[in-house]
Amino acid sequence: MDARSYKDIRTKSGHTYHTFVVPPKDASKPTLLFVHGFPSTAHDWRNQTAFFLKAGYGVVAPDLLGHGGSDKPAGLEHYAPSKVCADLVDILDQCKVARAVAVGHDWGSIVTSRLASYYPQRFAAFAFLAGGYYPLLLGFDVSSALAFNQQQFQSELFGYWLFLAEDGAKEIVNAHLESMLNIWYTSDPALWKTVLSPAGALKAWLQADKKAPLASFISPEEKTRMLAEWRKTGLGAALNWYKVMATGLMSKDDEAVNKDKLALAHPVYFAACAHDCVCLAEPSAKIVRDFCAKATVDTYDTGHWVQLEAADKLNKALLSWLEKAVGN
Repeated sequence: MDARSYKDIRTKSGHTYHTFVVPPKDASKPTLLFVHGFPSTAHDWRNQTAFFLKAGYGVVAPDLLGHGGSDKPAGLEHYAPSKVCADLVDILDQCKVARAVAVGHDWGSIVTSRLASYYPQRFAAFAFLAGGYYPLLLGFDVSSALAFNQQQFQSELFGYWLFLAEDGAKEIVNAHLESMLNIWYTSDPALWKTVLSPAGALKAWLQADKKAPLASFISPEEKTRMLAEWRKTGLGAALNWYKVMATGLMSKDDEAVNKDKLALAHPVYFAACAHDCVCLAEPSAKIVRDFCAKATVDTYDTGHWVQLEAADKLNKALLSWLEKAVGN
């Protein structure tokens, strides 16, 4: 991604987002708003931005708060999805984007879900990768969710959230960044069953400074780049996204969601990941089908990082969907 296309955009909230911005070459085509998750930056969309810019679409891809070159406020309230969504719409306004399609991955799928909740008129369609559409998280409690998951799926699925939301997590994570990178971008997605899903397992993994085989889409150069970026400021601020869930702020924030309009009328694309052991493909796909009347669901033979692992296949599928769902 060309460094010359990045802008530091200060929103009305006072936060500055380091954002990759390129307007569409074809004025009839929409701009794609790419919303990443943890522990990513806009750079994780590099395969998509190159493809869709070549196809004439516009691109806006910010580093979210706590990540990359964007601001890293300490207060949890800044990471509430309603406030982040307001910032993203402000960014679109400043980039003079009238017609957008939001594409979210991981935590970005939650943010994209709330863009659909709060600003449906600003978007022509929504796409969700790995993590699906989240209609409502009012009343969400992490401990209760882990117990439900264990009973329903024989796995807590996201037990690692408890550790990453602990006050002392950032010191452990920042002391073992290579171990963190290895497990997050491992070539063996089944490792997530034993390292991420059970509560306490990730903490033990990091403290033992264990390593896992890296996925082929993370080259040695890419690994060096990522570790250098992480070491600049650490990942402490990015962990606030987990604290938003663990403290109940997500639940409280969702009190503002219109309970009568949880179903989406927009075209929706969902890329389910068959080997994702945290964001399970079929349960996520069921929610998308239940709440999105114009849903297109494709299942990919990948782990969590479908936009990196199956970039060509995903890009072509997204383009085909866009041309049918949005036009041009």
